[in-house]
Amino acid sequence: MSKKKVYLYSSLIIILFFLGLFLSSRENNEGFTETVKVALREVGHQLLLTNKDTKSLILPVEELKPSEFLLSFNNSLSFEPISLVSIIQDSFQKSKLPNSYRVEVLQCIDGEVAYSYIVTVDEESTIIPCLGRFLPNSCYTIKVKFIKRTSSYLNLQTILYIIGLVILFIILDFFYTSKKQGIKQEENNIKYAAIGSFQFYPEQNKLVKAATEISLSKKECELLAIFVANPNQVIKRDELTKRVWEDNGVFVGRSLDTYISKLRKKLKDDDSIKLTNVHGVGYKLELN
Repeated sequence: MSKKKVYLYSSLIIILFFLGLFLSSRENNEGFTETVKVALREVGHQLLLTNKDTKSLILPVEELKPSEFLLSFNNSLSFEPISLVSIIQDSFQKSKLPNSYRVEVLQCIDGEVAYSYIVTVDEESTIIPCLGRFLPNSCYTIKVKFIKRTSSYLNLQTILYIIGLVILFIILDFFYTSKKQGIKQEENNIKYAAIGSFQFYPEQNKLVKAATEISLSKKECELLAIFVANPNQVIKRDELTKRVWEDNGVFVGRSLDTYISKLRKKLKDDDSIKLTNVHGVGYKLELN
């Protein structure tokens, strides 16, 4: 495999990796947000049940910013901190949410923190104060901030997607390369005649010198083909006109001389090639 293709494949894999990481992260973020909202609604439901309240509404859970959410109620309520801690822990564990978070119970009237605590993976850093203190009946909102989220890695579906794209790219590249090589091989197999430094392609009506292509008209090509088949031999005018013009029922007196002149101009870049006029007889292609 060429270095160019190695660089191309490497770049493609890197691009697809980061694309997959972005899509996976986005998908995980959306799934995480929805899971948190469901879990917090369950928390709100359980808190209302501790108040023997089956009529109050749990307002839509708000995502204040990434990893930060707010649970609200339409009516006042009261609860013990130990109940709140236990309810949130059970709901988050069932929902398989991260186990490092900060909870703040805010008073609706002034936004002051009525109660708060922190739970972390490291038990020594977990702070849950005043579990026995009863929060009086009032309007509260509960803000939850996840301190540390689990890393978003590529899931299996995304990995398979990336692998599939890479394989598809390689297959397409293989077919493209094969087709290109086939065309090149086909071009190499096209027959041509060497005329000095020129290559004459009668089927394609062209001359090639180095990288330069020179187009030939149909008549020029037919005339040159006769000369190439009979190098350094005099071809009579009658033979030339008959083979190139008479069979088509069309011939103008000076046409042959005109086309010979055109051929000379197109072959002039090679001094070893001469189209010589043999007076009163015909023409000869001289190759030195």
